[in-house]
Amino acid sequence: MTSKQASMTRLPELADQVIRRNVSDELEKLKKAPSWQRESGRSSETLVKYEEFRIVLVRMKPGSYMSHHRAEGPISIQLLQGKIRVHLPADRMEDLKQGDLLTLERCLEHDVEALEESAFLLTIAWPETATAS
Repeated sequence: MTSKQASMTRLPELADQVIRRNVSDELEKLKKAPSWQRESGRSSETLVKYEEFRIVLVRMKPGSYMSHHRAEGPISIQLLQGKIRVHLPADRMEDLKQGDLLTLERCLEHDVEALEESAFLLTIAWPETATAS
């Protein structure tokens, strides 16, 4: 790991050259996390944190909502379990079920609503110009 990678995070193992995680185990940890009991109804964990690339595991309770999100780079949402609705500009909605993959162009504002207990992998890639600042 480079010193630049180590300085990006308080958990340098998130930037190792090779990272292996068991998503099922991580989902169980999220359900036991204090954040799962909070009013927001969701819990998340960053699994990988490279300078230009992140993978975040998100678990949401039914009826919970993440509003007004956008990323400087393109994202993908891969639904692992449950059902979510992604609200997009111009009143467009995408309902995702287990196994679905949705990608969004950079800077596209969106909201995420859990229609039932759900979990997804959020992958974010930043353009080189965004990470240089």
